Amino acid sequence: MSEDFNMSMRKFLKQVGVTSQQAIEEGIRRAGDTSGREFSAKVVLTVDGLDIEHVVTGTIKGQN
Repeated sequence: MSEDFNMSMRKFLKQVGVTSQQAIEEGIRRAGDTSGREFSAKVVLTVDGLDIEHVVTGTIKGQN
């Protein structure tokens, strides 16, 4: 793969990671005390022009 491709993909994935973390942290703050709770999370990645639908699921533990 070309260096331009690799750099653009890394930039996109970094933006996804940073903005997703910020959104989750904001949701946890708004929810208040979430200690002892677990939240199911899902991310669906699609790319226009490519036949891609990539799903990532996981669990996020709450906090107080």
